[in-house]
Amino acid sequence: MPQSKRARLEHLTKTSKRATREHKSSYIQDVRDAVDNHDHVYLFSYENMRSSKFKDIRMHFRSTGDAMDVPSKIMLGKNKLIQIALGKTPEDEYSDNLRLVSKEITENVGLLFTSRTRAEVEEFFQNFSAPDYARAGFVAPREVIITNKMLFNHPTTMLDQQFRKLGLPVKIQNGKIVLLADKEEHLLCKEGETLSVEKCKLLTHFGIKLSEFKVKLVCHWAKGEFELLD
Repeated sequence: MPQSKRARLEHLTKTSKRATREHKSSYIQDVRDAVDNHDHVYLFSYENMRSSKFKDIRMHFRSTGDAMDVPSKIMLGKNKLIQIALGKTPEDEYSDNLRLVSKEITENVGLLFTSRTRAEVEEFFQNFSAPDYARAGFVAPREVIITNKMLFNHPTTMLDQQFRKLGLPVKIQNGKIVLLADKEEHLLCKEGETLSVEKCKLLTHFGIKLSEFKVKLVCHWAKGEFELLD
């Protein structure tokens, strides 16, 4: 490799590593600034994450419009950097007992930094839920039956493109999609059944939401005081 090209590659590598370090340092500082600028820190866990659903939570915790109000801040992902920012031991924690928040950080969690009252925050999350489409591996809470009437609303082009590929026993009769063997109903899933990818796609096609998007508060920290909320 020509010397000039090798030097250029080494320069780009060094620049990339430096930018990565700076980005990590900036993120850690953002977390610590959020601790300093808000009265409360909540760790929350979530199931069946959908960005469209979580948007409602972000909207709720935006600034109230009061010039003195500090907008709440929500941080998701980068759990290892968050743990570094908060600290993991009494010696390196950013503020008293933040290491206890770090200890509770696992997958599918996030942090809420806010100056809103505990009563307001905890009431909001207690009441917040949104119906959602199930994903593969979800356990059906009830049985779902597909009928010919439900099929009538779908174009015949979906016969091979979607329904048959997903395992639904259907055919075209008199210009409409109907179940095979002159059946009027088809059991798509039973209560307690672990759903496959195919069945989840079929549920989505029929607009059936079996899942529920929820956010659960795990713990609370304020001015050095830590509390588990489970």
